[in-house]
Amino acid sequence: MKDIRAERITAEIDDEVVVFLIGMRVNRWWKVHKWFPLIGAMRRMMREIDENPASGFLGVERWIGNPTIMVQYWRSFEELEAYSTDKAQTHQPAWVAFNRAIGSNGDVGIWHETYRIRPGDYECVYNNMPLFGLAKATRAVPATGAKQSAPGRLAH
Repeated sequence: MKDIRAERITAEIDDEVVVFLIGMRVNRWWKVHKWFPLIGAMRRMMREIDENPASGFLGVERWIGNPTIMVQYWRSFEELEAYSTDKAQTHQPAWVAFNRAIGSNGDVGIWHETYRIRPGDYECVYNNMPLFGLAKATRAVPATGAKQSAPGRLAH
């Protein structure tokens, strides 16, 4: 079992962090040849960024379902954008292949959302949890004193 932190904690960031939500939805399950390659491409991308600390990638949480969702944490939007457009990395060729094979034909849906968060413009709390989410990707600190309440955490 993961190490449960039997305390209230929150995340503390000193600089901007980018939260990038990405996922896919299979609309036509019988078209395995359309959606299965996306799973392999995403695994390669995750391995690639996880093995390269200079990429700016800080961490990820994953949920499998339909749709799937990954919440990624990046040091900056510029580093996320640099990775996604670099032709020498896995993402850019995979994106071209997706558009060629699927495009907007309805077989498989893909989506993403990008959020910039700055110190004082976010709030999170975890209790009786292993390190998770933003606190796992950045720095976990006790949610005590001024950080005990949501308004207090937002003010920091």
